[in-house]
Amino acid sequence: MAGLRQRVARLLMKQAHLPYVGPVALWTFLFVIAPLGIILYFSLLSVGPLGQIVPSLTLRNYLGLFEGAYAVILLRSLAFAFGTNVICLLIGFPLAYWIARCGGRWKTTLIFLVIIPSWTCYLIRLYALKTIIGHTGLINSILLSSNLISSPIDILYTPFAVMLGIVYSWLPFMVLPIYAAVESLDATLLEASEDLGATPFQRLITVTLPLTKGGIFAGTIFVFIIALGEWLVPLLLGGAKVMMAGNLVEHYFIRVGNIPAGSAIAATITAIALLVVYLGIKLGGQEVLERVT
Repeated sequence: MAGLRQRVARLLMKQAHLPYVGPVALWTFLFVIAPLGIILYFSLLSVGPLGQIVPSLTLRNYLGLFEGAYAVILLRSLAFAFGTNVICLLIGFPLAYWIARCGGRWKTTLIFLVIIPSWTCYLIRLYALKTIIGHTGLINSILLSSNLISSPIDILYTPFAVMLGIVYSWLPFMVLPIYAAVESLDATLLEASEDLGATPFQRLITVTLPLTKGGIFAGTIFVFIIALGEWLVPLLLGGAKVMMAGNLVEHYFIRVGNIPAGSAIAATITAIALLVVYLGIKLGGQEVLERVT
């Protein structure tokens, strides 16, 4: 009888964490796993001649993603996401490093200045940027008044405008993880490398980058995933000239009503995003992600 009590007690001790994990697991299942399962299911269906969903499994929606204009849009989205990530890294790493190492007592204020634009409504920020780079916007007005150009430059509704809008919107998501990684960097290692005769560039390559790679990969996860699914920036700043995968999902779901085709595109974007998250965490971004979030 005593042995049975001990076994029951041990079993209860092992399950003691369930009241704490249970709500999180339930929330994740209801609002993450279940919606993804529904999207995956609909992506395997087809549409009849009258627009009705036909409950017959097929891979036609996925195969269509690699044909014609759909393949171009998907590749464009990947290229924009990769380019945005590279630009944010080239801007964000020096900025985060400078704030962490040279900010002094102004560190908090400087990081606050990086974050505060994201507190403004996303739509308002994009409309403000649209006004600045428009045909009669601030940039063209300054260039025309300075006699640097004779006619306005077409910036709006171009791939450049889309890339500018994505970088402008999501740059803080690259700066913050890198800042967290640089802040935790042991300064004595940099001093030791300097004492051993390493140049600033050598210190950057052999000490700083390897020790802050977690922040780089964490920032890559944030920026790449958001940029890959972006649809509002191409809609407002690219117009009908620059369409990305997110716009294609919106087109099929809302305008055409082809739920299976839109679900296939959404499932493909999700699969790519999950792959990026896995690689980023595998390569060392988990610790910085936990610190930032």
